Amino acid sequence: MESTVGIVTPQSATFDLELRLESGRVLGPITLTYETYGELNRDKSNVVLVAHAWTGDAHAAGRHDPDDRKPGWWDSMIGPGKVLDTERYFVICSNVIGSCKGSTGPTSINPRTGKRYKLNFPVVMVRDMVRAQRLLLERLQIDNLLTVIGGSMGAMQALEWGIHYPEMVRSIIPIAGTGRTSPMAISLNAVARQAIYNDPLWKKGNYRPEHPPADGLALARAIGHISFLSDASMHLKFGRRFSARDGQFDFFGQFEVERYLEYNGGSFIDKFDTNSFLYLAKALDLYDVSWGFESLEEAMQQLQCPSLWFAFSSDWLYPPDQTEEVVRVLEQLDKPVEYHLIQSDYGHDSFLVEPEKFTPKVSAFLDKLL
Repeated sequence: MESTVGIVTPQSATFDLELRLESGRVLGPITLTYETYGELNRDKSNVVLVAHAWTGDAHAAGRHDPDDRKPGWWDSMIGPGKVLDTERYFVICSNVIGSCKGSTGPTSINPRTGKRYKLNFPVVMVRDMVRAQRLLLERLQIDNLLTVIGGSMGAMQALEWGIHYPEMVRSIIPIAGTGRTSPMAISLNAVARQAIYNDPLWKKGNYRPEHPPADGLALARAIGHISFLSDASMHLKFGRRFSARDGQFDFFGQFEVERYLEYNGGSFIDKFDTNSFLYLAKALDLYDVSWGFESLEEAMQQLQCPSLWFAFSSDWLYPPDQTEEVVRVLEQLDKPVEYHLIQSDYGHDSFLVEPEKFTPKVSAFLDKLL
């Protein structure tokens, strides 16, 4: 649908406190950047919290300026008449702590030193991100969420919300998620990390903002981006086409897929901070919903609300069997759970590329709640 939420102004909230993290360290004060779409109804029962993925941000829909080339990252989902209909729902999207998109992270000033945190920033987990989001909702005087929805790292946040704040959450919708990060996903992040560590400009995190480790971050992003795609989507988009600007037998000649990865990685360095990239990758690696519980079953026992799960057939970063592991446990515990395996050739990115394949099921699920 073409309708959008129009021009959106980011907002921020600062909390003059110290948040105790899962690591035992404390972080404070904390600033969260967020955006809202739609209107809060009288009894505050129409709130939808949208959780973003790894390098996402709070800008989920609309534009900040009429000249913006692209709208927010989930504009296809949020707006009048869309699945998250802003004529029905009050939608909130908050940037996570650890990021560089307005919320407190490694680029923020450490109040104890007056300098940027850099690698003095504490390691955060997804659960810590959710704790910080709860502070925001308390500030907004919201104590009831119709649903928490998100893909990838957003799915992890949705699950954490449902487990740790069951009194607030009426449903969760995890998309392309997992209950615990697999060794393969961790290994891909490990290679991306090494690409950054081996860049001499990284300087163990002490690079100057105007001179980031661009080569290392570009390569790290390219590695990550491969994991978001699939063999089928690469065939569809690139095939084995050789770049028209190169000779096929030039030693440094490239296939189109190589040029795409080079461009994607190169354009990323102006959009994201390297240390923030590393901290969020660490949060992904550490993710295990059963952290602090005796078992996955004990963790899932805490979930009281209905949940709607989606996995995608070609997703090899968080493949369907990882989603299905969690769904099976919920079914065994007789929890209200609904699961759909969506056929798509676009890999992990399917939730961004082909939302129309699952949005009707989201709409039907939400209609039952109102």
